This record gives sequence, C-alpha cells and structure tokens, in this order.
Amino acid sequence: MITYLKNAENGGLTTLDNWQKKCWISITSPNQDEINYILNELKVPSDFLYDIQDDDERPRVEIEDGWTLIIMRIPIRRDSSISFFTVPLGIVIKDDIVATICFHQNDVMPDFIIYTQRKSIRIDNNINFLLRLFLSTSVWFQKYLKQINANVRMAEKELERSVKNEDLKSLLKIQNCLVYFITSLKGNNILLSKLKNLKSNEEIDLDLLEDVEIELKQAIETTNVHSNILAGTMNAYATIVSNNVNDIMKKLTSITVILMIPTLVASIYGMNLYNSLETSQYGFVSIILIATFLTALGTLYLRRRNFF
Repeated sequence: MITYLKNAENGGLTTLDNWQKKCWISITSPNQDEINYILNELKVPSDFLYDIQDDDERPRVEIEDGWTLIIMRIPIRRDSSISFFTVPLGIVIKDDIVATICFHQNDVMPDFIIYTQRKSIRIDNNINFLLRLFLSTSVWFQKYLKQINANVRMAEKELERSVKNEDLKSLLKIQNCLVYFITSLKGNNILLSKLKNLKSNEEIDLDLLEDVEIELKQAIETTNVHSNILAGTMNAYATIVSNNVNDIMKKLTSITVILMIPTLVASIYGMNLYNSLETSQYGFVSIILIATFLTALGTLYLRRRNFF
C-alpha cells in the first residue's frame, strides 16, 4: 500500500491523492505493481530495495548515486512461534523524494502518522523526520516489552501450578524475542550515532535528538533487564524440574526397596530346604508376620531418613 503524506497547515500529516514535491511516501507490504512503481517511477536502486526486503538486514546507512539509504529495525507482532519480531524499515532519500519502505504490516508507521496529527507536529526537514521515526520505533519497542512481560507473568502462573515442557518452551520463545529486540536496538543505536556524524545542511532539533537518545537507551536497558530476569526464571524452573525428578526417583527407589523385603523373606522360606517351618501349621502365618515386621521396620527407617 502506498500513501502520500505532507504537512498540514495546522500541523500534523495529511494524506494526499498524488505525489507532490517534499511529500513523504509511505509504502507498506508492496505488491508487484507497487514494487515496479518504486523501481521505475521513483528510480530507487534495485539493490536498495532487495536489501530492505531481506529480513536479516542490519541497521546501516548507505549513499549511492545521490541516493541515501537508511535501514533501521522496527518491532512487529505476528502470529507464529515467535509472536514478536523485528524487520527492516528502509528510508530512501534523494532531492524531493522521501520514502519509507517496509515489506511487513506493522503498528509503527500508522501510529506515527496518528501521533503527528494528534500533537499537530510539523516535520521541517529529513533529519528531524528520521529522528521522529527513531523516537516512534523506540516507543513501540517498549510497548511490546510490556506485552512480553505480561506473557511472562502468565507463563509463570501456569508453571506454579505444574511444571510442563510446553510452559518452559513458551518462556524460551519469549527469550528469543528479547534476543531479537536487544540486537535490533543496539543496531539502531549505532545507526543513530552514524547519522549524528553525517554532514548535513539541515538543522537538527537538539531537544528531539535528546528525547530519541533517552528513549532508545531506556528501551535497551529495559530489554536487558527483562532478558536477565527471564533467564534467571528459566534457570530456576529448570532447577525445580530437576529437583522434582530427583525427588520422584528417590521415592520410587524407596518403594522398590520396601517391596524387596517381603519378596526376600518369601524367597528364603520358599526354597526346597529344611527351615523348621515346612511342617508347622503356623508356618505361613509366621512368614507373613516376619515379612510384615521387617517391612514396617524398613519403612520406619527410610521415613526417618526423609526418603518419603
């Protein structure tokens, strides 16, 4: 989907029917016709487009033939084994053309447009436009971190009832999400440092830059904290599972030992040997009493040693 946007008179971004100079072209999940428009009409280098399409592309800035390509990682939520993930968002700039391209549906771009309209924010130049994208991306990282934290608490409640492999696997998937977040946030932080050092004639909003740095740093620290807490939680539950298995094995071994006592007594007196009870009318009762006494004695001993 292609959307053309430009500053409204009273602030915020307004939608246009057609392309105009200095407007922002927002492209999300483009189909083949829209891809052809990007390549043939906008003349965006094909290498840039292929790089943006690669889900594993790292945040970076590249300049070629007057074009500037900036790739940052943005968070998305999708229905799969890993519910939270990060994908590349490409920003291509040349003269009057400013376009953002993302091959995945996401919440960052629609929210960014609504936020500028609600706050009546005017975007004066490309540098400040990039900074506001950084700010919005960092905010959405933290929003998804809150949802991840809620999922962790739900999984912990399930683990308190019974420790199952499925619950531990759900925590492992969340841990993978946090790894993706940490890697992407660190890459965005490096990209922001590179953009600050680029020579530009455009004036940078220093207050906005400070807000971006604070939000990005906070997102990185929050993700690290959640990752460390989750790692400790998984280790704790793994230890609990191991202790439960050891406890079960100890109890089963104790029961086996107890059951061996009457078996041993019956085996001894069941041999074809003289044992003074083979002709006694109380032989069977005597064997039962002896086996019961020894079994009770063994059970008492094991209970005192905390095997039960």
